[in-house]
Amino acid sequence: MVGRSEESRQAILKSTLKLLGVGARGGTTIQKLSIEAIAKRAGVSKSTIYRWWDNKAAVVIDAFVTEYLTHTPVRDDVPFEQALREHVAAVVHQYAGVDGRLVAQLIAEAQYDPATLQEFHNRFWGGRRSAVEALIRRGVEEGVVRSDVEPGMIANLVYGPVYLRLLLGGGPLDDGFATELVELALDGIGVRSSALREPARR
Repeated sequence: MVGRSEESRQAILKSTLKLLGVGARGGTTIQKLSIEAIAKRAGVSKSTIYRWWDNKAAVVIDAFVTEYLTHTPVRDDVPFEQALREHVAAVVHQYAGVDGRLVAQLIAEAQYDPATLQEFHNRFWGGRRSAVEALIRRGVEEGVVRSDVEPGMIANLVYGPVYLRLLLGGGPLDDGFATELVELALDGIGVRSSALREPARR
């Protein structure tokens, strides 16, 4: 019974992604997506979906997270700089495709739907932010990241431009952007940049 339940759950997540256009051309928007459409494609009842999720936003976010996290790991088996470069490059690459379109829609939905905002924080944003801040703390421990700046502020500095470009445009989300972004960030958060700063003159 447990196996069958998990099989149904996975079918729901995969069907949601398919309906949204992940791995295929076209696809509907999150706003137009319905629980009925998900249930029909997955071959389950609506009550089966509501057994695991309270609303459509929660289904979409779980489906997105399942797809997204496998492609954007935060490695803990390599030095900080390598882990940061690889993660930023992976995030930029994913956001250049359908995943970017989905997260942009989720952020838009969250602006007028408190439930979607809460689900986004609980199921995606909170966990990702914690993982990135843990990576930054590791950089501090390795002696390559300034310890006088709060990890959350550094995370905003590094990842903020990705979301700005995702939501407002201004250039492509590509490898060149990812590389330049990390280089600029490392210039500001590295211990060397802190040591080179001159004391303020009176």
